[in-house]
Amino acid sequence: MKINAVLPRKPPARMEARTHLQLGSVLYHHTRNGDQARGHLEKAWLISQQIPQFEDVKFEAASLLSELYCQENSVDTAKPLLRKAIQISQQTPYWHCRLLFQLAQLHTLEKDLVSACDLLGVGAEYARVVGSEYTRALFLLSKGMLLLMERKLQEVHPLLTLCGQIVENWQGNPIQKESLRVFFLVLQVTHYLDAGQVKSVKPCLKQLQQCIQTISTLHDDEILPSNPADLFHWLPKEHMCVLVYLVTVMHSMQAGYLEKAQKYTDKALMQLEKLKMLDCSPILSSFQVILLEHIIMCRLVTGHKATALQEISQVCQLCQQSPRLFSNHAAQLHTLLGLYCISVNCMDNAEAQFTTALRLTTHQELWAFIVTNLASVYIREGNRHQELYSLLERINPDHNFPVSSHCLRAAAFYIRGLFSFFQGRYNEAKRFLRETLKMSNAEDLNRLTACSLVLLGHIFYVLGNHRESNNMVVPAMQLASKIPDMSVQLWSSALLRDLNKACGNAMDAHEAAQMHQNFSQQLLQDHIEACSLPEHNLITWTDGPPPVQFQAQNGPTTSLASLL
Repeated sequence: MKINAVLPRKPPARMEARTHLQLGSVLYHHTRNGDQARGHLEKAWLISQQIPQFEDVKFEAASLLSELYCQENSVDTAKPLLRKAIQISQQTPYWHCRLLFQLAQLHTLEKDLVSACDLLGVGAEYARVVGSEYTRALFLLSKGMLLLMERKLQEVHPLLTLCGQIVENWQGNPIQKESLRVFFLVLQVTHYLDAGQVKSVKPCLKQLQQCIQTISTLHDDEILPSNPADLFHWLPKEHMCVLVYLVTVMHSMQAGYLEKAQKYTDKALMQLEKLKMLDCSPILSSFQVILLEHIIMCRLVTGHKATALQEISQVCQLCQQSPRLFSNHAAQLHTLLGLYCISVNCMDNAEAQFTTALRLTTHQELWAFIVTNLASVYIREGNRHQELYSLLERINPDHNFPVSSHCLRAAAFYIRGLFSFFQGRYNEAKRFLRETLKMSNAEDLNRLTACSLVLLGHIFYVLGNHRESNNMVVPAMQLASKIPDMSVQLWSSALLRDLNKACGNAMDAHEAAQMHQNFSQQLLQDHIEACSLPEHNLITWTDGPPPVQFQAQNGPTTSLASLL
């Protein structure tokens, strides 16, 4: 009996492409088998290009495949794939916009912001042509965000003005409208904060906080937009809530409202912990790192060095989990370690940390912040005049200051005043410090105001003008208590003790001496605790990724003289 072999029939092309897409998607999202995922997605992309009216499979395959290539560090393979998909998707608004966003994001991750801005501009014009003002606003706001990163402020201002008009005029889904307003206001607030204008930003920040409250009361509308180009959203509202907490912390820290910064940091971190149990989005880790960076600076000011050090270690651990996160935050991490080193009087380590941070950063404002703090290290060391003069010339607030930040320029005047004070050039020091006071008062920069007042008080004390010294030191102490700034409180209480003693006010001198003793003991105890932690060894790390483990020390090895 003859048996005829039954040959398997090739499935229809549509079924074959869709099956490859589904298999590739499952393997990509739920396994670590990248080779098989890539093979299925490449077949889905190849087959679907030959099939008319098969856009969803075709462009989803292209989108997933380019993501996979990027994960495998094959960015040069992902880019032409996305360009081709963009070229052939112009009749499919949703996918055309989505692929433009994806390629723009890829360029952004590569720090090619010019190409990313060009693509977002193309997307904005395309969205306008297909009648989607909502997605046009998303493209323009995204472009505005990149222009702010590039410091192209002349281009940012007209773009944000246009965005504001589009957002206000657009009538659509209330949650989508409010999310656009949040995006718009976040850009405005961060623009002001980058410029160090913490007083000028208050109206925008208040609007932003009201806006997020409105969003939290709105229910998600399940009715899909009629225009497929509108099928986008910027961030989930839970993420937006954390972001608003974050910019509020940034503002509170700059303004010197450190207890408020602590309160909002606690709220944000609690929300983040809940979100991270259900959501592994990388942006949540970025939010967490930025929040920790800010609260660490607050801790160092309020005299909680041991807690700050443990939080620096926490940032290290988060960065160990993500090479990209470490790449984006390495300079900030070394800067924080430099600030910690100053607080425990490890000046050689502080210099090494700041030098490392300068090598790693391309961000102008961060560069100026690091240089300002490095200059303070050289001033304290007292024997680094050549390096100090070189630094001060690069951050000369009277001539070609390198950044537009009001806050950093005010700080540069303070550093010059501090240097002049240590050199005994008191009239010159007073001129610089009065400039700092004028600038800090204009924008409610409370920490700089307190530091300038106490240093002016010290100068008048040295000059024998006790009345004027008292007029400076008393408000400095009041402001430092309100912040609270432990170092300025310590300095002010010492001056008040000496002033009252010189003026024969024995009771007031005794009270000030008692305050000074209390502040000294608190700082000393915190100093010993911090230097005894195994994480204290982080101060020696200046190269490569953060160390994984720390060996416990026998005890503090740094000088405590500066605290007493």
